[in-house]
Amino acid sequence: MVVTQNAPAAGRARLVRARIAGWRSDVAEAWGHRPVRRGLAGSALIALGSLTPAYLPQSTPLWEPMRALGLDSWPARVLGTLLVIAGVALMVDAWFKLRPSVYHEVKHWPITLIWSLPLVPAPLIFSHDAYGYAAQGWLLRSGLNPYEVPIAALPGPFADQFSWMWRYNTAMYPPLSLEMFHGLVIMAGNNPYLSALFMRIPALLGVGLIVYFLPRVARQLGADIQLTAWFSAINPLVIIDLVGGAHNDALMLGLVVLALWLAFRGQFWWAAALVGVAACIKQPAILAFYPVALIRHPWPTLRWADTWPALRRLALSLGVSVAVFVAITLATGLGFGWIYAAGVPGQIVTLAPFTLVGAGLNLVLTSLGAPVAGEIVMDVLRYLGLGLTAAVIGWLALGVGRKRPVTFLSWSYLAFAFGGIALNSWYLTWGGVMLPLTKPNPRIIGTAVTVTAILLAYEAGNLAWRNDNGSASFVALGLAGMATVIVLIYRHQQEHRARTAVERADG
Repeated sequence: MVVTQNAPAAGRARLVRARIAGWRSDVAEAWGHRPVRRGLAGSALIALGSLTPAYLPQSTPLWEPMRALGLDSWPARVLGTLLVIAGVALMVDAWFKLRPSVYHEVKHWPITLIWSLPLVPAPLIFSHDAYGYAAQGWLLRSGLNPYEVPIAALPGPFADQFSWMWRYNTAMYPPLSLEMFHGLVIMAGNNPYLSALFMRIPALLGVGLIVYFLPRVARQLGADIQLTAWFSAINPLVIIDLVGGAHNDALMLGLVVLALWLAFRGQFWWAAALVGVAACIKQPAILAFYPVALIRHPWPTLRWADTWPALRRLALSLGVSVAVFVAITLATGLGFGWIYAAGVPGQIVTLAPFTLVGAGLNLVLTSLGAPVAGEIVMDVLRYLGLGLTAAVIGWLALGVGRKRPVTFLSWSYLAFAFGGIALNSWYLTWGGVMLPLTKPNPRIIGTAVTVTAILLAYEAGNLAWRNDNGSASFVALGLAGMATVIVLIYRHQQEHRARTAVERADG
C-alpha cells in the first residue's frame, strides 16, 4: 500500500528531474554557439556602461563608491558611453548571426535568458520610467492617491530619483499598475533604488510569457515559428528596453499574448477577462478584445448574416474586458484619474512623426514672431495624427481584421505607436513582437529589422548626448555608434540575400 501511494510522487519527481536536465541541456547547447556568447558580452558591456550619469540619478547609493573610485569624471563618461555603444553593436550583430540557427539548431528561450542576466542587477537602461514607478508606489505606500497628487507632493529620495520634468504630473498608469508598484516598493523594503530595480520582476514575467507563448500562437496561426522566435523572442530591443528598462509594457504584452493563446484554445471568457487585466496594467491592451472575439469565429463578409454574430461576439468580448477593468479599478479604490494625465507623454518632443513635424513648424513660426500660431499648429497636427490613427484602426477592423484578427492587433498597435503624440522605442514592441504572426513578406521583415537596429543605435546615441549635455565629443561618439549599427544592418541584409539565393537554388 505504501509503495502504491509513493509511486505517483516518485514519478512526478523523475519528471521534474528530467525537465530540469532538459533545461540545463538547452542552456548548455545555447552557450555552445559563439553568437550567443557575443550577445552576452554585449549585454554585459551595456550593464557596465550604464554606470554613468545618463542612467544614474544623483540620489542612487552607487554614486558614493563611484566617486571614491573616480568614476564620476569625463574619461569615465567616455568609457561608459563607448561600452554601451559597443554592447549594442555586439548584441545586434549576434542577433543577426543567429537568424538561420535559432529554433532549428538552438532554442530561443535560453538565449533570451542568457542575454537578460547582466541587465537584471544593472541600473535602468535607456529610460528612467521605473524610477517614476517606484515614486508612485511610494505615494500609495504613504496613503496618497497618485491620480490626485504628483510625485513632487512627497519630496525625498523617491522623488529625487525621477526627472524633475515629470515630478509635477499625476499618474497616467491604470490602477493595477499602481498597486503593483506599491507592492514592489514594500517588497524592496521601502528602499528607493531597490524599488526601481524590483520593477524588473513583472517585466521579466511579461517577457517570459512572450517567449513561451508567442511561438505557440504562431503554430496555431500557421505562421513562421522560426521567424517568430528570432524576431520577437531574442530581439535586442525587447531585451534591452523591456528587461533593461523595466517597463510595464512587458507585462501588458505578455498578458495579451497569453490571452491570444487562450482564445486559440477556445477559452473565450478567460481570454476576454485577461484582456481586461492587461488593460489595467497599460491601457492599449484593450485592443486585444478584437482578436479574442474573432480568432475562432472569423467575420467572413459584411453581409448581415455574418455581421450580426460577429458584432455580438465583439460586444461580449469588449464587455467582459471593460467589466474586469472597471471591477479592478473599483476594488483598488483609486478611481479613473489616469484619464486626466493621458497627454503627459506629449509634453516632450519624441520620435512621433506628427509631433516632430509640429515641433519643426512651431520652431519656424516662433522664430518668425508667431509663437501662439506655432503652438496651435503643433496641437492641430497632434490631433490630426490621433484622428488618422483612429481611422486606420477602424479601417483595419472592417478590412483585414475580420479574417485575420491577430494581424489587426499587430498593425493597429504599430499605427497607434506612429500616430500618437509620443513615440518611445518600447512602444514599437507592442505590435512588433506580433509582426511575424501577420505572415509578413521579406520586405516588411527587412524594414522591421532595420527600424529595430536603428532605434537601438538612436538610443545609444541619445545616451552619448545625455552623458555630457550634448558636447561635440559625445555627439561624435553617438554618431559613430549609429554608423556602426548601420554598417551591421547593411552586412546582415547582404548575407541574408545571399543565403536566401542559395536556399532557392538548392530548393
